Amino acid sequence: MDFSFLDQLWLARIPLLKGLGVSVSISLLSIVVGTVLGVFVGLALVYGFRPFKWVVRGYTDFIRGTPVLVLVLASYYVLSMIGIDLGPFQAGVLALAVFCSSHVGELVRGALQSIPKGQTEAAKAIGLTFAQTFAYVLAPQALRQALPAWVNTAAEMVKASTLLSIIGVSELLLRTQEVISRTFMSLEFYFFAGFLYFVINYGIERFGRYVERKTAVPS
Repeated sequence: MDFSFLDQLWLARIPLLKGLGVSVSISLLSIVVGTVLGVFVGLALVYGFRPFKWVVRGYTDFIRGTPVLVLVLASYYVLSMIGIDLGPFQAGVLALAVFCSSHVGELVRGALQSIPKGQTEAAKAIGLTFAQTFAYVLAPQALRQALPAWVNTAAEMVKASTLLSIIGVSELLLRTQEVISRTFMSLEFYFFAGFLYFVINYGIERFGRYVERKTAVPS
């Protein structure tokens, strides 16, 4: 590796670390909020009243069929036109969380519908409420089935966070581009940014493996 790149990397360490911190924060918030919302979306798709289920189905299909970039621009520009002023960071988190919720909702729906109905009926027969049935019977099984796909969705949120530079969020990609504009070392710094994104996604993958081991049924 060229020592001049190492020198420039050291000089740019502060903005790059700040950009990395913003990327991690946005990704974490959008994944957590999107997952929580997605659980409720999945429950509505499976157990909701029919008119409400139709509304949630329309929401899910519309969001999943809309490019993330369009959601980002809508969250920042369209909402401001109707009096909802969000900063770039808040608008970015909202857009990614909404997109994540639609995918997680489908994962939850598919996982819940794959569980035999007899288990829900058995839970009712012994006097469990719906909340108890979901917590003790349905959720553990649904988690095992949805977890691998959820890891992929979480990784997609990390990659989608790079789109937020278009509305001025100082995340890792934008910070990298600013450094490149000063040093003209495009290949080196893009490669380094790609390595950092890989580290984040690898951490998510390892977390998913850890949860999968913890929730596995003993053989």
